[in-house]
Amino acid sequence: MVQILNTVDTAPSTEVDTHDAQAVNKAENRSLYAARAAIHPKSVHGTFRRLKWILLVVLLGIYYISPFLRWDRPGNAPDQAILIDLANRRFYFFFIEIWPQEFYYVAGLLIMAGVGLFLVTSLFGRAWCGYACPQTVWTDLYIWVESKIEGDRNARIRLDAAPWSAGKLMKRSAKMAVWLLIAIATGGFWVFYFADAPTLFRELITGAAPPVAYFTIAILTATTFTFAGFMREQVCTYMCPWPRIQGAMLDEDSLIVTYNAWRGEPRMAGRKKAEAQGLKVGDCVDCNACVAVCPMGIDIRDGNQLECINCALCIDACDAVMDKVGSPRGLINYTTSSLYAANVEGKNTHWNWRYLLRPRTAIYFTMWAGVGIAMLVTLLNRSQLDVNVVPDRNPLYVTLSDGSIRNGFTVKILNKRQEERSFRLTLEDLPGGRMEMVGGPGSQGTSFDITVEPDKLKAVKVYVATDDKAVIEDEHNRFHFRIEELNPKGMAETARYDAIFHAPGTHEEEED
Repeated sequence: MVQILNTVDTAPSTEVDTHDAQAVNKAENRSLYAARAAIHPKSVHGTFRRLKWILLVVLLGIYYISPFLRWDRPGNAPDQAILIDLANRRFYFFFIEIWPQEFYYVAGLLIMAGVGLFLVTSLFGRAWCGYACPQTVWTDLYIWVESKIEGDRNARIRLDAAPWSAGKLMKRSAKMAVWLLIAIATGGFWVFYFADAPTLFRELITGAAPPVAYFTIAILTATTFTFAGFMREQVCTYMCPWPRIQGAMLDEDSLIVTYNAWRGEPRMAGRKKAEAQGLKVGDCVDCNACVAVCPMGIDIRDGNQLECINCALCIDACDAVMDKVGSPRGLINYTTSSLYAANVEGKNTHWNWRYLLRPRTAIYFTMWAGVGIAMLVTLLNRSQLDVNVVPDRNPLYVTLSDGSIRNGFTVKILNKRQEERSFRLTLEDLPGGRMEMVGGPGSQGTSFDITVEPDKLKAVKVYVATDDKAVIEDEHNRFHFRIEELNPKGMAETARYDAIFHAPGTHEEEED
């Protein structure tokens, strides 16, 4: 038989209410072959709950508002502040524009995110999971909606156990409808990051949006509705790999939510009666408030567990109980393994900020800051001009009727600005060299002027020829293409590309 997770709270004649809540999500109480037992966490008030509400509002605000922020860009560039333009292969972030060949910036951001997660975990345990993970944020929102429609923990437990009626059907339908609206909004606002948000919004309403937009919204709606509404702690326990990885990020000085058994044990509900009898009692009154408020369905008093997301709601619940019974707060708190061991030995050691500065965190922070500074420096100093030269491979060279040798090249000039720019392409360091541009004026010379449209790549086919004997007798001759901006509005940008001129060389003559 599978135990029911939550039963109605009872209030015996002790200093505080006792909750008959069972930690069925801890490892020994779980079964892969049993249906999920619903967890109905009790509402709680306190410092960490307020912090979670603040972060929830801020993070959801960023997610839902960001696609509609405008940013004035010159030319025909989109005016959406944050836009992943897959069609034109661009990523816009306010004043930053990332091209496909600059994907290393995205890679750098991913590296910073990974190292930053390692840093936060080594400092504060699973703070990401407890406060900022999308699964946690949307689950918190769904639980809040559930409590507003169906009531707090006791009311939800009674509603689960009650037979179906018009009232139960109405409450469940209202809850599902709000959940579904939130899920649709989640998927809908996600696609706004990939197209002009106001335009796509109108197209979605009128049915004129691309099919891929509706498909993406449907997938994200289904996942949000299912994960936040029905799977909740199962996503963190079974699907997410981070609980199993984060153990390697922790050390004896990492802050994690901990039940201080050295102070709380032996736990006893009737403390006054036990004290009157001369029995030794701890500060824990065994009220199960920490279990009742836990969204993961575990008992923090069982020690550090893979399922714990360090949301610290049990701290708020326990502190409220300690206030009622007149005991000091902190029976459950953020502490480290080293501090816990010291207190077990009776040293009465307290945490201070110096615990944050240690070799592991210094290494993580140095890596994180190093990648960030490197990206910032390259971003501030990157050129708005990019040049690439592709030589013809077949044939490598052609012998002309006058005995000169000709090579073909495709010169690609990328104008990253939102304005038309003119450039001069010049041939350098090739003795006797001359250049002819296909589709150009038809004349030969050592330089040509090229106009490139705003935010565009222009490819120009050029033929480079020379009749210099020293060049012809050498198989590989290095020379340069120089690209210089003409009539710039600011500082002129130039680029120099190292190329190779292929010729027959002396071995061909020897064979003849």
